[in-house]
Amino acid sequence: MTQYEHALAGAITPEMRRVAQREQRDAEFIRAEAAAGRLVIPANIRHLSPADASAARLDPCGIGRALTTKINANIGASPLSSCKAQELLKLQWAVKYGADAVMDLSTGGDLDDIRTHIIANSTVPIGTVPIYSMIVARCVEELTVADILATVEKQARQGVDFFTIHAGLLRRHLPLIGKRKMGIVSRGGSLLAKWMVHHGRENPMYEAFDEISAICRQYDVTYSLGDGLRPGCLADASDEAQFAELDTLGELVRRARASGVQVMVEGPGHVPFDQIEMNMTRQQKVCDGSPFYVLGPVVTDVFPGYDHIVSAIGATAAAYWGASFLCYVTPTEHLALPAPEDVRQGCIAYKIAAHAADVARHLPAARDWDDRMSEARANFDWKRQFELAFDGEAARAIRKRDNVDADADYCSMCGRDWCAVRISKQVVAWNTEHGTPNTEH
Repeated sequence: MTQYEHALAGAITPEMRRVAQREQRDAEFIRAEAAAGRLVIPANIRHLSPADASAARLDPCGIGRALTTKINANIGASPLSSCKAQELLKLQWAVKYGADAVMDLSTGGDLDDIRTHIIANSTVPIGTVPIYSMIVARCVEELTVADILATVEKQARQGVDFFTIHAGLLRRHLPLIGKRKMGIVSRGGSLLAKWMVHHGRENPMYEAFDEISAICRQYDVTYSLGDGLRPGCLADASDEAQFAELDTLGELVRRARASGVQVMVEGPGHVPFDQIEMNMTRQQKVCDGSPFYVLGPVVTDVFPGYDHIVSAIGATAAAYWGASFLCYVTPTEHLALPAPEDVRQGCIAYKIAAHAADVARHLPAARDWDDRMSEARANFDWKRQFELAFDGEAARAIRKRDNVDADADYCSMCGRDWCAVRISKQVVAWNTEHGTPNTEH
């Protein structure tokens, strides 16, 4: 039985208890949210209990609106760059800097070996886009349903926790692509569109959806229904193509649940800031509250090299209005394959976005961290500030830069005599000693 089926049956699994512990929530609450389909726990049974005793065991993580916002880091080798060792370093940096899950999007090198290596070293859920492996050493036009099912089963057996399956892009959607500036920007979506044009047939992922679901159910792999028609620029956002596919994804959510499979839905993409709320609420309605997993959104197209910042602005709004899971964007988006430092910057930007949204949503205990930091700042307790800081190493290095005494009750921004916090303390002390000043004269 999958986590979803256990939840429907009223059973609280060890994974649900672990999620409850991490989220400081009641286990029955977690079960009820999972049963409603509003929460998923990507936890392949092979990753929970690996055959190799030396391999890392998954630490279950919950994704849903009732929980803290989660972030995902994309890694993966390309035909032009990286290797297994480099991808392992990216995984380690991603987890160190806050990633709750990691997707292996490798399209080059020995994909099976890289995937096995990453899963064996990961305590966080690992996702893949199986179609990438399906077209190694073959053209996409040669892809068969048998190839699809064989690859999905192989990756499920390896321990992959969630699959991006682009089953919502249908033949009837293809004429809508011509109305766009950027067309299709999803790799998986473009490959399947090419297959449909070549064969004059429906999307094979859609036609084989029930068979794929049976494999996902066997290993408890969570669906991440891919948005093959996500907008790749502001001009294409919220268009007919995007929402036509979304309606199909809503249908597939219901089919996945009927098969006992956990399911979340992927979303845009490039979206103007003022359209984010509408996109989030529309997905929640169409997909019956299924967790929404969004890329950004990127809110302007003209800052290459800084898209981790651009998209974190959109991600904060998305998490506030309805997203449960944020796929990071790195500084190399639209430019190159991310290096470990790019992974670090992307994770930090998205950790900021997720936490800011959680504070704004008044989630239980979300602001406690901020309040503890404020107390440490008010007390000039630098040691405590660095302990509380998300990246204390970076904060400590900046503090040291101007050779200010480590325990000084000021920083180099204002110096001792101009420090507002010091002056404020003096004012409070004077008021305590002398009482409130007489303001009548």
